[in-house]
Amino acid sequence: LSRTNSSDGVYGNFDQSFDQEFPVVDRLTMFDILENLALPQRLERMQDAVHNQAEKLRSQRRKLQQRAVSSKKIVVEQWRKTVPIAPDEQLAKYRRRMRLSIDRLNKRWHDAKTVTLMEKISFVTACLNILISGYLIGAFPQYFHYWYTAQLVYFMPIRWYKYHKIGFHYFLADLCYFVNMLLILAIWFFPQSKRLLISTYCLAFGNNAVAIVMWRNSLVFHSLDKVTSLFIHIMPCATLHVLVHLIPEQMQLEKFPAIHTIKYSAPDAPEHYTLKDMVIWATLPYAIWQISYHFMITVRKRAKIAAGRPTSFTWLRKSYAGNFLGKFVLSFPEAYQETVFMFIQYFYALLTMLPCPLWFWYRWASAAFMMVVFTWSSWNGATYYIDVFGKRMEKELEQLRKEVARMAKSPE
Repeated sequence: LSRTNSSDGVYGNFDQSFDQEFPVVDRLTMFDILENLALPQRLERMQDAVHNQAEKLRSQRRKLQQRAVSSKKIVVEQWRKTVPIAPDEQLAKYRRRMRLSIDRLNKRWHDAKTVTLMEKISFVTACLNILISGYLIGAFPQYFHYWYTAQLVYFMPIRWYKYHKIGFHYFLADLCYFVNMLLILAIWFFPQSKRLLISTYCLAFGNNAVAIVMWRNSLVFHSLDKVTSLFIHIMPCATLHVLVHLIPEQMQLEKFPAIHTIKYSAPDAPEHYTLKDMVIWATLPYAIWQISYHFMITVRKRAKIAAGRPTSFTWLRKSYAGNFLGKFVLSFPEAYQETVFMFIQYFYALLTMLPCPLWFWYRWASAAFMMVVFTWSSWNGATYYIDVFGKRMEKELEQLRKEVARMAKSPE
């Protein structure tokens, strides 16, 4: 009886658990059916959980491996520092590092900033330019304007290409290029225009010449860029000096009647321009240039200038930010700084025009002024060669000396 009861109890418990897990069909409810339908989603979640756990384990294993390798490197490095290095190995390391230092110095010495074929050619042509220009001024002044025109035809396409390539082409709209254009017009297209001639003369001997000081133009023979910049500022003055003071009177009368009319006019004649007349007629083309520059560059290209494209205004604002003039311009709100700069630039142009009657009417005064301007550019060039090149070489040698001293103390 007891065994029968025990068997009945076991089978009864099994039946109950079986009924709970797998209810008979006549007892199935809607919830049981829905629960069975959700079984694949359960299995998928379980599989994702197992996969994520495996990824975590693999990641931890990689971290442990990396930490072990790093610890091994640290231990080996510390061991190397504590263990003395053999003299032969130490000498080999010293020689290797010395050789690398010398190779770096040689590479700097022979890179594009030192000696290149183009710079050698530029050096030779700049020297020949000065020689030929001086010879023509002294022996054949009647041909000097041909020499100036030929050089302008040579230099300007190179300057246009290079400045477009490096993003400096807004500088090509500066006044110095405008003055060269006016001089070409006065020489080859309108030689009879007295007003064009006198305005070009005042701008060339005024703003253009003094800009050599303001823009720090320098006579650096090996740099085509610096030679071109100096040519643009000084050659219009040299050409006008030759045309006004050195060519024969008969040639002036035949080829340059405007120069002859002004130079040989009576003091009370309307063609005998005074300082007032010179300033008035020079202001007219200056105003045309300034207004055109403002609308074509400052206004139309404002977005590109704001993005970092340089102009003469942004360059001067950065270069002269520390002096009185720069601080004065920067003291105004940013919206008015360019307008203030335009007025200052015109006032500066007027100041440079004040001695122009002296340069025009007196040959030796004009020659002395040209000598001062050329000497200033030569001084800037000497400063570049001595200070820039000398200090650059001094820094490289000092760096090499420090590196040698450091390797002598700690060659490993």
